[in-house]
Amino acid sequence: MMFFISVPTGDKLENSLSSMYSKWKNPVFDRPPVVGVDVCSDQADGLAVKIHNILFPYRFSKAMITSMKVIHQVDKKFLACLINTRDTESAQAPGTEGNLLVLVDQHAAHERVRLEKLIADSYEDDPDTPGERRLCSSSVAPPLELSVTEEELRLLRGCQAPLRGLGLQLELPTTGAPRVLVGRVPLCFTEKEHNEVRRGRPSVIKAVVEEYLRDQLEIFCSTGSVRGTLPLAVLRVLASLACHGAIKFNDVLSLDECHSLVGSLSSCQLPFQCAHGRPSIAPLADTLFLEGDEKETQRPNLGRLRRMYKAWELYGRRKL
Repeated sequence: MMFFISVPTGDKLENSLSSMYSKWKNPVFDRPPVVGVDVCSDQADGLAVKIHNILFPYRFSKAMITSMKVIHQVDKKFLACLINTRDTESAQAPGTEGNLLVLVDQHAAHERVRLEKLIADSYEDDPDTPGERRLCSSSVAPPLELSVTEEELRLLRGCQAPLRGLGLQLELPTTGAPRVLVGRVPLCFTEKEHNEVRRGRPSVIKAVVEEYLRDQLEIFCSTGSVRGTLPLAVLRVLASLACHGAIKFNDVLSLDECHSLVGSLSSCQLPFQCAHGRPSIAPLADTLFLEGDEKETQRPNLGRLRRMYKAWELYGRRKL
């Protein structure tokens, strides 16, 4: 007695393999949407970041970080934590455990904490304008001499007072070539200069101040004012200072230090990104998704897959 086994070949074999994969629902990794991080903030308290990852799209809020549970440090680089992504009422219910496992980048998180503290410490009360704040400044000796054009010199004569609020104290000589003497600069500029000199690097303060001054002149020309939000040049210097002093990869943290870092991160205005805009939190796995009924989870028939592959090896290639 002879038995004949029907072996699918060619397109039929490819369709069979495709159908097997299409019917199998991976219990861990769903097909990912386009990966991206959209940072949006109308108000600090309502800040939320929509993060698409390999499981589902999640919307993180500051309230979630406040209730985030720290598990432990991982690989001396990340903090494994649980976040509750359920609705607000269930998330605040006593005894409710977090469902989303996330990794917090310890360097990015500490960098964000340091940046916001540095920004807060960079301001002081303005004695010349009650109720206003100004950037803290530091004297420079000897004063920095910067070359300017006649037009820039004319503009500087009209905005010396506002520039003092941004940490710049200028002297405008009336003789000789058009130039300006800078006697005081934002405090963070001198701190950056000291760090560079300590590391044996060339001086950077003159280039930083010159760029800062020209940026403010450009803003003054376009808006008629130089007071406003934190200047970008100052923010860049503060971000650099925050980065150099932050916790690094391979720094060992105790559980108490992990809790302290997460607690500090939860009080930040922008807890979801480091000083340079990189994400500080990455979703890893949702326990709600993993807790499904195992009986309903379709698993791949690996034995059948092996047989089909061997059949293709034996018979399918002959028709190619």
